[in-house]
Amino acid sequence: MVLFLLLVALLCPTGEAGKIIGGHEAKPHSRPYMAFLQFKISGKSYICGGFLVREDFVLTAAHCLGSSINVTLGAHNIVYQERTQQVIPVRTAIPHPHYNNETCANDIMLLQLTRKAEMTDAVSLINLPRSLEKVKPGMMCSVAGWGQLGVNMPSADKLQEVDLEVQSEEKCIARFKDYIPIRQICAGDPNKRKDSFLGDSGGPLVCNGVAQGIVSYGKDDGTTPNVYTKISSFLSWIQRTMRWYKHQGSA
Repeated sequence: MVLFLLLVALLCPTGEAGKIIGGHEAKPHSRPYMAFLQFKISGKSYICGGFLVREDFVLTAAHCLGSSINVTLGAHNIVYQERTQQVIPVRTAIPHPHYNNETCANDIMLLQLTRKAEMTDAVSLINLPRSLEKVKPGMMCSVAGWGQLGVNMPSADKLQEVDLEVQSEEKCIARFKDYIPIRQICAGDPNKRKDSFLGDSGGPLVCNGVAQGIVSYGKDDGTTPNVYTKISSFLSWIQRTMRWYKHQGSA
């Protein structure tokens, strides 16, 4: 499968988005909210991460937009058809209306599934933050995904995870010219080789059991810190969009 590195290089010249570097294999199904996305752009296959926020909605990054998007829930090893897996096509992909594919600003997208996911031990929702909830420098959070294991390395078959420390806004402002503190989170200790990387895009940055960020972009050499979309800044859009599509009778 073509690595997500190629898509990010096309859409986000500021950097390239997340695999897990310096992490380890997650305990199977310990992150039951995780979603594995497969889609196509111009006939080529790509992958992303995502996470279940309602029985019929997955949250991911807007730069993961493509055609024929399939969501796999309840997965650990995505190479095999595990009995816990639920593969559900996407009915409607809804990227943020102000997503900028040059700067990756507002890099957030909702995926409405064709049917509701069945809640099981391997498939469940993750909580979103409260509107005033803050992610402060020094907080320890984590990311997970099936992306590349390093520069010029293959994508992971089994879900990987890594702990990341939230960094000061100043570190990402200095590192990325398009960083927007009010809408993005800076995470990853530059002194440690731990990182989300190519193919992890769209997965959640989880802090104290709450999805606070979405893997957006970083440097293509696998160094940190990286940029994560700040979910708390988009809560009204998320809630309004899910209500609207439910009201339309499409869910």
